[in-house]
Amino acid sequence: MTHNEIANYALEALIKAGAQKAACRGSTGRKDEFNIEAGKFTLMRTLFNDSLTLKAIKDGRKGVMHINKLDKDSVDMAVENCITLADSAMPDEAEDIAEKSGNKSFDQSLGGANMDKLFSRTKEFLQQLKDEYPKIVLESMSSDFNVSNTIYVNSNGVEFKNEAENYFISTMFAAKDGEKSSSFNGFSACLDTLEKPFIGLDMHRVLLSEAEQSIDTRIIDKKFTGKVIVSPACDDMIWQTIILTFLHDQALIDGTSRWKDALGTKVADKKLTLRSSPLHPLVVAGERFTNDGYESQNADFIRDGILSSFALSLYGSRKTGKPRALNSALNIEVLAGDTPLDEMIKSVDYGILLNRFSGASPGPSGDISGVAKNSFLIENGSVKDALKETMVSFNIIDALENITAISRERCSNGMTILPWCCFDGITIS
Repeated sequence: MTHNEIANYALEALIKAGAQKAACRGSTGRKDEFNIEAGKFTLMRTLFNDSLTLKAIKDGRKGVMHINKLDKDSVDMAVENCITLADSAMPDEAEDIAEKSGNKSFDQSLGGANMDKLFSRTKEFLQQLKDEYPKIVLESMSSDFNVSNTIYVNSNGVEFKNEAENYFISTMFAAKDGEKSSSFNGFSACLDTLEKPFIGLDMHRVLLSEAEQSIDTRIIDKKFTGKVIVSPACDDMIWQTIILTFLHDQALIDGTSRWKDALGTKVADKKLTLRSSPLHPLVVAGERFTNDGYESQNADFIRDGILSSFALSLYGSRKTGKPRALNSALNIEVLAGDTPLDEMIKSVDYGILLNRFSGASPGPSGDISGVAKNSFLIENGSVKDALKETMVSFNIIDALENITAISRERCSNGMTILPWCCFDGITIS
């Protein structure tokens, strides 16, 4: 049976087994992949990935099962186990499934793989890397073509289907000169075309060049409070942290989010608009429907500094009584500002340009500390020396109120669309 037939078969089986409400999400996938290790082709392979997620609700009790086999016997066993889990679960009135709206089929296919072009682009990248960045050591690289076919159905009559294809590349590298070397860094991008050389993709040359500049580093010999320019390569330090710590299900259900009662109020400088944009033209294979069974839409979380929406699932919404998000907050976009990047840098007397951050997730207070990696000192309005791993500490809520500039330029890797953003009041040591 196909994944469509399996999903509908499982849905019917769940209802027959006693589920009052049920939902199934099935998918089949294939990845055609080239692997490079230590700058040389080492592997070409094809990987297959099948999955099926079952959800059953009985008397407010939920059972969920995930399997990676789509044969009838495996599905029958999964249905039985899903019902058993529901029977043994605690009742929760917030459990539900999506109501029926307009069912749709989506087509994000590219017309199939061009593996010859993918190979030639990968080979081209290796040569360009050798010619233009001789100090770069390419630890690993993968270049893939991905195909996925997904269906969501539930007992309210909801049905969504999606066929998606995309190319994906990722590199991991460092620079080396004799016995000296830089920290490792990486780059990844999701593509719907192979028209552009991989080395020319947004931020790729920048990160490679900065790796070579980071062979020799200096230590900041004093503790100070100043400005930090966060680059698009460092999307997890601020933007993902905001969503997970203050906007997502767990923080709002537990009541630990400091923004739990802040909807419609100012939470950031008015220059900031933060959204999730799965339908943006620059987002490749963006989400078309959520795991809950709703068609995805673009949505603002913060608009001109005002908290516009939480990132709540259907369950999180019913549990908290707050509005459900219009998507799954996977494709982050920050709107461009009106300051050219070079002017932003010139405005910094003493601070750092940050490309990578390694730190723990903040607690409910929003306090964060970690290590700035692959980063540079800014002094008297100019980017100077690469920094040895440097401690950075700040409160993310305070930082959002102290945004001094957002760049006019933005970078997209096919998954996110981000500018450079300058924050003041950051402790650097």
